[in-house]
Amino acid sequence: MAKKEIANSQKFIYATGKRKSAIARVRITPGTGKITINEKPLDEFYSLETLKAVVTRPFAVANTIEKYDVIATVHGGGFSAQAGAVAHGIAKALATTDGDVKTLVKRAGLLTRDSRVKERRKYGLKKARKAPQFSKR
Repeated sequence: MAKKEIANSQKFIYATGKRKSAIARVRITPGTGKITINEKPLDEFYSLETLKAVVTRPFAVANTIEKYDVIATVHGGGFSAQAGAVAHGIAKALATTDGDVKTLVKRAGLLTRDSRVKERRKYGLKKARKAPQFSKR
């Protein structure tokens, strides 16, 4: 498939990523590889290297590490879920740029939304599945 560069009329690509209860709105623009999440640089927003690696994984898979700038807004969930949501959004945005990139990102499993969420609590139980201690007498 032919490469589709971001046209001058369209200055960015927008995508939404989700993970658990976190939702990330991601915009990628041609640039130098600067990643901004909630108006903070990536290093300031995430101090853990593992979460930084989760966010930048779509770029590593697609070999476009310093080709795009990312501006993301994320809310809901915890740190890990937010990192996963941002990565999902970046992967979806990268998939629209080029067909070859889409196949790489899809094979890596980054386009699939991780639908695992916390199970709801049932009445009569302490948590979703934990029952109170059984007493014979």
